[in-house]
Amino acid sequence: MDTSRYIYSLEMAVRDYELDFQCVVHNSNYQRYLEHARHAFLEEHGGSMTAMHASGVDPMVSKITIEYKSPLRGGDKFAVCINMKREGVKLVFLQDIYNLANEKLVVKARVEIVCVKDGRLTRGELFDEVFKEFFNNKKTD
Repeated sequence: MDTSRYIYSLEMAVRDYELDFQCVVHNSNYQRYLEHARHAFLEEHGGSMTAMHASGVDPMVSKITIEYKSPLRGGDKFAVCINMKREGVKLVFLQDIYNLANEKLVVKARVEIVCVKDGRLTRGELFDEVFKEFFNNKKTD
């Protein structure tokens, strides 16, 4: 699968306990996959949710939209792919999940993040600093 149009990709596998009674991944687990990939992306680029919180900074999901395209089943391997952009005070993650066996799009998501420092909404300056290398990258448009 070609992930070159994304700034980050993380491969994972479905675990049996994530399935619903129809033997497909329960819809709530896709949000967990998306979040896990965002946290892994942050950690690989010098950030840590724990360290940010300790310094009084808390990035928070303000809105998430998920379009379910095709199901994952037990044992499927998949990739969570990420692009992002700034929109005003928000950092927007554009995330897609692909089934690696057939390269089908599974989920298309838009995750809007705001940044709170010491309990107050910020203009998101932290995003500019942490992700400056990506905001100058055409893949994020």
